[in-house]
Amino acid sequence: MRSASGNGFDSSDSFAVSGAAERTARLHDIPPSITPSHGDDSHLLSRIASPADVKALAPNELAELCREIRTTLLAYGHQHGGHIGSNLGMVEATVALHRVFDSPRDRIVFDVSHQSYVHKMLTGRAAAYLDPDRFSEVTGFTNPDESKHDQFVLGHTGTSISLACGLAKTRDMEGPNSGIGNVIAVIGDGSLSSGVAFEGLNNAAEQGGNLIIVFNDNEMSIAGDFGGMYGPLARLRASGGTAQPNLFNAFGLDYRYVEAGNDVSALVAAFEEVRDIDHPVVVHIHTLKGAGYDGEETHADRQTASASPVSFDSPTGVHPTDNVNHSEPWHSDHCNLSDHEPHEGQCEASHWQNPDAAIGKPDDPRKHYGKMAMAALEPRFAAEPGLVVISPATPGSNGITHEFRERAGAHYVDTGITESHAVAYAAGIARAGGTPVVATTASFFQRAYDQFFQEMSLNRSRVTVLDFLGGLSGSDNTHSGAYDVTMFSNIPGVTMLVPTSARDYLADLAWATAPAGSADAPAGPAVIRVPGEAILAAERDATLLPVTGGQIADRPQSVSLPASASSASGGISAATVRGTVSVTAQHAGARHMLDWRVNQTGSQVAIIGLGNAYPLAEQTAAALSDDYGITATVIDPRQCTSLDSDVLESLRDGHQQVITLEDGQLEGGWGEKVTAYYANHHVSDGSRNPRVLNFGAAKEFTDRVSLGELNERYGLTVEQVTEAITRCF
Repeated sequence: MRSASGNGFDSSDSFAVSGAAERTARLHDIPPSITPSHGDDSHLLSRIASPADVKALAPNELAELCREIRTTLLAYGHQHGGHIGSNLGMVEATVALHRVFDSPRDRIVFDVSHQSYVHKMLTGRAAAYLDPDRFSEVTGFTNPDESKHDQFVLGHTGTSISLACGLAKTRDMEGPNSGIGNVIAVIGDGSLSSGVAFEGLNNAAEQGGNLIIVFNDNEMSIAGDFGGMYGPLARLRASGGTAQPNLFNAFGLDYRYVEAGNDVSALVAAFEEVRDIDHPVVVHIHTLKGAGYDGEETHADRQTASASPVSFDSPTGVHPTDNVNHSEPWHSDHCNLSDHEPHEGQCEASHWQNPDAAIGKPDDPRKHYGKMAMAALEPRFAAEPGLVVISPATPGSNGITHEFRERAGAHYVDTGITESHAVAYAAGIARAGGTPVVATTASFFQRAYDQFFQEMSLNRSRVTVLDFLGGLSGSDNTHSGAYDVTMFSNIPGVTMLVPTSARDYLADLAWATAPAGSADAPAGPAVIRVPGEAILAAERDATLLPVTGGQIADRPQSVSLPASASSASGGISAATVRGTVSVTAQHAGARHMLDWRVNQTGSQVAIIGLGNAYPLAEQTAAALSDDYGITATVIDPRQCTSLDSDVLESLRDGHQQVITLEDGQLEGGWGEKVTAYYANHHVSDGSRNPRVLNFGAAKEFTDRVSLGELNERYGLTVEQVTEAITRCF
């Protein structure tokens, strides 16, 4: 998922779910055997069914409640994984919010909402974090279908203040009949760097009225904090909130500072002071991300960790840490990736914790292909000063390792949680003659749609976009990449490449980033859809490509790739890529990158598999051959920007059916364009107008449905495609 910035999804939060509202009623039934225990029978968390129960606790019980919550989060992270670090830092603040305010009459909006696990525990859903059998009963983000205490489905960054402004506006217009009391926006963990957050601050100051903005300042984003605002924020912390310039005062907002952001009593006092305030106010709280991790077992111990809670000697499980205020360039320690040995403080690894069951498993496609791309680009830095990799946060999730960033120096820029700025910034670099590569997750790029149209495409800017997690996945409904092809491939002037192997992926990257003036360089922006699970599985097991075995014959070479890549860049080198490392082309010039590749010539049926759906094309062709004696034509289109009319016309002879397979939204997607081609180019000889069958995803949001289940739902299995083909004969 994406963090504080909303930014960075990991599939461990992905479990099938339905009927969340109906299930919520039974979340209070917490088996005593798995509740936190500290040598007595109080088990405070097991007694919390609503915020009213938090209010009913004695003041001296709040710290114990925080301790139990922290213990629960740590055990949950071992067993299930998730955004544990951000929630550990927000334990006391969330308890204090529900102690002071009256949710749901008082509306609490969690930015990104990846830090809402504690909120869910206190609003009747604690069993979903205590009982392993119920871990899939709630999402990793707020969701009104689960609880009336959740205001919005949120998984992206920066919008809490804007949403809160809207709630407050309606309250103020309708008066007492609105049913809305205080409106509280909880933002931070890096998300304040998002441009829309500043738009919200600007509006809040103008609008006036009751609006409480809780700024969770943990000195981190997903990776380090980046941007000019963080210097003034550091001076505010150092001065106890008195330093100038104060960016919140500059907007015309009232301001309060709480240094003890992990002291529940101090936070209760601060929130009581601003409750029912008649004007907008920012409550700046200084918290410790991952608070409590230092009390965990070592990494070696976690290899065999049990579900038993971790015990602490401190009252709330928060220990002093020296892991803050690092002077090295990336503002965080040397955690390599976002799921590696999390700990307190400025720790990139605490953004996302994988469960113990995932320890030692191979890289997922994002990290695997991200490392591969960085390994291919890094050797070029010395000779190409204008080559710059841009990540709007979430670098580790996409294989842009800490070590790579250190070596890249000025060739790497983290813009913070700012996709719109990142794309426009890249367009500026391109206009000046540089070679920008912008890398992040497909669903996050949706936030930059206008910049793709205007600054990038309308200006024909030579920007290369690495589109991670595109296509179907088991993600939550805010992080699905099923819509990326419909978005990118329909922007005028954009070339969207969809490689089906590491070799083609590197070839596409080399072509898209060819220095300006190169004979084969593209004339405008290029989007490369980073291969997903199906492609990586086929790379690791060639039997999943039964037609070609992954061995694609080379075509005349046009553009060369580096012969090798630095193994220091994450262990990926050209030697890891099956076959020769060269750009395959039917003829010279930019046109060759848009040619479709016919990997098997047959008759009766032609199967065209786009990107991650290509292995399914080969597997279906093998089934047709084995079971029906049909030798199908198998085609890898390699891109979804335009149709290869030469190939489509050639299929008129001897092919009664053309099948398109894609792992994205079918409506407005790629396959329908093939259908439209034959409909719009109908010929008089009816035998030369093949029937087209399109397979892809429905136009819908899906929430934590496994990839296998989605493929079944959409007919993207060998059995279903084969049955549809043979039924038509």
